[in-house]
Amino acid sequence: MNQPTDSKTTASAAAGTSSSTADGIRTLDSQELLGKEGVLYIRHQGETYRLQTTRFGKLILTK
Repeated sequence: MNQPTDSKTTASAAAGTSSSTADGIRTLDSQELLGKEGVLYIRHQGETYRLQTTRFGKLILTK
């Protein structure tokens, strides 16, 4: 499985897409977050997850 190695690139790409609600929770645009490939890898508690869009526009998160 190909995984991005430059987390700074991913973070900087997401930085311009966030906004905050009144309670301080960030909202991100999925198209900007996932990029043209429609895939994003997320590291969480030592595990890597893959977030991707389907051909029907749904989101799938897999381990």
